[in-house]
Amino acid sequence: MAIKQTVWSLDDKKELLRSSLISENELEDLLYDNISLLRDDWLVIGRQVRTLYGGEIDLLCIDIAGNPVVIELKRNKTPREVTAQALDYASWVENINAEDLAKIYLKHTIGTKSLGDAFLERFGVELSNDNDDADTQIVIVATDMDGSTERIIKYLQSYGIAINVLFFNVFEHQGKRLLSRAWMSEPEHDDKPPASRSMNNWNGEYYFSYGGGNRSQSWDAAVKYGFLSGGGGSWYSGTMRKLELGSRVWVNIPGVGYTGVGIVTEESRPARESSFLLDGIETNFFDLPLLGNYDKAPSPENEEYLVKINWIKTVPKNDAVKEFGFFGNQNTVARPKVEKWNFTVKRLKALWGIEN
Repeated sequence: MAIKQTVWSLDDKKELLRSSLISENELEDLLYDNISLLRDDWLVIGRQVRTLYGGEIDLLCIDIAGNPVVIELKRNKTPREVTAQALDYASWVENINAEDLAKIYLKHTIGTKSLGDAFLERFGVELSNDNDDADTQIVIVATDMDGSTERIIKYLQSYGIAINVLFFNVFEHQGKRLLSRAWMSEPEHDDKPPASRSMNNWNGEYYFSYGGGNRSQSWDAAVKYGFLSGGGGSWYSGTMRKLELGSRVWVNIPGVGYTGVGIVTEESRPARESSFLLDGIETNFFDLPLLGNYDKAPSPENEEYLVKINWIKTVPKNDAVKEFGFFGNQNTVARPKVEKWNFTVKRLKALWGIEN
């Protein structure tokens, strides 16, 4: 069903007249300079990015989890044409690596700041080179969309393809132009990761990215008291809700390596609501003698969350296992469906003597 947008003046008690953009490039200029009009957790990598197949992506972005985002404006193309074109561009982006993204950013950005520096400045965390399970998102920007194309997009969404349409309309009020927007499918809240494509069957083993970037959680404390934590924003703590009682979790410290595996004994909850035994006394998490940096934020979106873990195997950070071909991802918790994850788990089981 096509989305119709109207804007009313409460003072004049009448519907505002529709206006128009000055040119086809005006909206692209606006989005390039203000990508937060689409999402707050995106960073522009390049504009009119030429693909290996000769086409040019209107805007290429990356989100806070390191996932590429292809943004394509409808312009004078038919809805089906722009949808097919966006899918073609996404198929190219899906196969480029972190080095390619860094080169694209340098080519399309004025100045000497690297992609890693820009990412750290924007989101407060480092951009990992290990993001093997990244999901390319597609956003089509249009003023309208025919019913047939909407059905095609919803069909693609039902198979886990992260594709969406953002409708923009321009209105006029007192000599000024106003811009309204509406998503065809309301994007999931930031504490939920984008839909993933099923490349392989999931092996039932969870991945946990612990610390890294500007986070300084203590691995020794996690081992001693039996927990894993995440904070600094709902994106980081939200994925921890995937972990159910009995889930087996393999822990990777970005830039260090894999340091342990354990079983979830208590599902995700705010750290302030959690307690542990300290010298036989039930003690609140924040009253423990912790050496790390944990978020005791007043807002539920930014505070520290944790899950309690019964460790099967842990090793000191100095003995962390980091080998060529191992899986890595920036999401705090992931259910990877790539062959590299199967290889990683199989190898760790062999090294640590863990049975199936």
